Amino acid sequence: MPRPSSLRWSTWNLLLLVPLLMLVTPWFNFDGPRLFGMPFFYWYQFAWVPVGVVCVGLVHVMTRNGPVVRDKPDRLGVDDLDEGAK
Repeated sequence: MPRPSSLRWSTWNLLLLVPLLMLVTPWFNFDGPRLFGMPFFYWYQFAWVPVGVVCVGLVHVMTRNGPVVRDKPDRLGVDDLDEGAK
């Protein structure tokens, strides 16, 4: 009988890549336009905070009750990873 795994894959997890777009510095390395006196460089990064929160929250809600696939056996067991037993 295969052991249950706590790791799951879902296509919703790809949504977690969206907040990483804020790390592409050439897209926002500018002074203007300013918002409330703040340079674009700063308020652009602040604008990504709610986007990241929404992405993580959406992935959590959509994947928290997903089924765990148990018909596939683990490729490696604990004994296979323990080199001290050899």
